[in-house]
Parts: sequence; structure tokens; C-alpha cells
Amino acid sequence: MKKSLFATGMVFFLLVSILLPVSAAAEENTDAKNLTVDAKSAILIERDTGKVLFNKNEHEKLSPASMTKIMTLLLIMEALGEGKLKLDEKIRVSERAASMGGSQIFLETGEEMSVEDLLKGIAVASGNDASVALAERIAGSEQAFVKKMNEKAKELQLKNTKFQNSTGLPADDHYSTAYDMSIMSKELLKHESITKYTSIYEDYLRKGKENEFWLVNTNRLVKFYPGVDGLKTGYTSEAKYCLTATAEKDDMRVIAVVMGADSTKERNAQVSQMLDYAFNHFQTKKLFKKGDKITELNLLKAENKITDVVASESISTLYRRGESTDKITTDIHLVKDLNLPVKRGEKVGELIVKNGDTILSKSALTVEEPIQQASFLTLWKRTWQTLAKNE
Repeated sequence: MKKSLFATGMVFFLLVSILLPVSAAAEENTDAKNLTVDAKSAILIERDTGKVLFNKNEHEKLSPASMTKIMTLLLIMEALGEGKLKLDEKIRVSERAASMGGSQIFLETGEEMSVEDLLKGIAVASGNDASVALAERIAGSEQAFVKKMNEKAKELQLKNTKFQNSTGLPADDHYSTAYDMSIMSKELLKHESITKYTSIYEDYLRKGKENEFWLVNTNRLVKFYPGVDGLKTGYTSEAKYCLTATAEKDDMRVIAVVMGADSTKERNAQVSQMLDYAFNHFQTKKLFKKGDKITELNLLKAENKITDVVASESISTLYRRGESTDKITTDIHLVKDLNLPVKRGEKVGELIVKNGDTILSKSALTVEEPIQQASFLTLWKRTWQTLAKNE
């Protein structure tokens, strides 16, 4: 049922340091031309704004190999965030999950392992068996999970991505692009706890048991490049060497994707060069952190009349080092009519960051607590309180 929303949008005039919008054609800079000579495709973006700092054949459809697991991890993190999955829940491994080849953590049929350990197995060791085990737990079967993966790709408006499995093992008609991978990664990083796992360089599963397994991160940059704390490597003979990496420095987080490099050495070198370029030439100004209160809802027919509206993600502005500053504004647009109840994390508006008439970024505004429809008793009390005030 439609409920009137009595909160209206507010405009914040922030006197913050921001430079003129960064061009999406940053690759024309002579310093960026030779960043990924040997890769088939690549892209470099700033996470908060989504601005492209460098690109090369970023929309070319290629096999993503195990970078497929970025989408798998995204759906896992969403399930955890929604309370549909618990980190300490034990999952019984199916025969099919245990039979997965390629990278694996050597799960056995009937073995029980916690969601958190399976998550480590995916994030650190790229375990195909762990991916299928969690896919089956979330959707009932890997096939049903893959349907969710493709639905999520559509929701994110990824036009050049199609999945056939949750692992990235070779399959016909299974493809993505460097651009699409960067957008998936941007979405995954909204779940800030993911880097708790993707940043692990080494760890153990089943520690102290006979079948103890040593995890070593397939992303060596986690250890050898300061600030790198994710995300996912990939390799097959068709895809060659791929890597989606993220790093944070001086409050700026960037995402670099390389697909089709000739070796791990080349892949890591090219990603490192992209990260160097980003941190040497650009910086950000943080406007809001994830969870910061932006405004509030005043809903007459909600059980709790006043509800905080918060940033769904970190919100920043991006500028080139050494360029002049300008003033920006942020506009808040709240949904005019909401259907009650509203779930925790549901979008209730949008924060638009602008430089003059130029839109720099758009970010969803959400609520951290569910909003329930007011009971008859609550409405009755409010009616009498209003009448009493008017007497």
C-alpha cells in the first residue's frame, strides 16, 4: 500500500576541495599509453566515483576464468548481509561440489565446513569446490545460482557478461569484459568486510587435523604491493593470465583489471603500473563514509516516525593532483512514495554530487533499520497527540 512520505529533499552546499571532473579518456595522457602493452584488455577506475582513469579494449568479450568468482563472492556477501547466510553455519559438501577440478581446497563428499572457511577458500585459494558448495547452499543448485549471477549482471547493467558456472572453469558462451569486471568489483567492495578475506596472504583450513590445508593467496600483490587487499586472479589456457586488483592509499581506492596477459609476471607488472599511475596522478576528497547519516525520513504512518537515511557506500570526489579547486553541491532526492514495510538496506533515495550542472556521481541512500507500518494503537495515539496540540 502506498504511504505518504513527508520528508523532502534537502540540498547540502559543501565547501570542499574538488577539482574539475576527470575525463574518461585519461588514457590519452602520455604517462598512461604504455601501461598494459601486452594485455588484451584492461581498465583502471576509482572506486567511489567510478571514474575511468585508463582503459584498453575494455568492452571486448573475453573469458574471465576465475575472476568469475567476483560475482560469486558478491552474491555470497549479499546473502550474508541479508541474514540468509551465517558465517558460522556449517555446510555439508555435496558429491558434485567435491568433484570440482582446477583450483580447489580438496573438500570431501559429506564433509562439513563453515561458511567463513569456505569463503576463505574462494577468496584466498580460488577454490572451485568451495564456490560450488556455497552456490548450492544459497540457491539449491549451481545452475540456479548461475541464474542469480546473470540476473545480478543484468541489474548492474552489464551488457557484455554471461555466466555458465560459478567458478570460471572453461565453458562455452561464458564471457565478460574488463569494464564489467570493474563494475562487479565496485559493487562487491560496497561490502567492506570482503577485504578481510581477500587480503589474507596465507592461512590454514582444518588447522591441526590430518587433512589440514595451507591457503596461499593466488594474488601475490597482496603481499608485494602496499595497499593491495584484493580481489581475484584468473587463468585458463584460453583466458591466459587475468587479475582484478584493488588497492587503497591516502583514502583513495582504485580497481585495476587486466585480461589476457602472457604470464603472471606480466600480469602483476601491468597491474602494478596501473596502480602507480593512479596514485601518482590522482587523489580523492571523502565526502561521506558508508553509513554516515545524510538526512532522515519523517513518515506519519510508520511505527517509528523518524528514520535516519544513510550513505550506502563511500562517497568521494576525484581530481588530478595540481589542478585548481572548485565548489560542489550535493542534491538529495528521496523517494516520494514508499511501500511499507521497508527492508534494511532498501534504497529510499539518491545522493547526486554535482560540479555546477555536471553530475559527478550518483549513490543510493538507504536505511539501516527496517521501517514497519504503524500499528492501529500507534496511529490512534498520534491522532490524539495532534488534536491535543491544536487545542
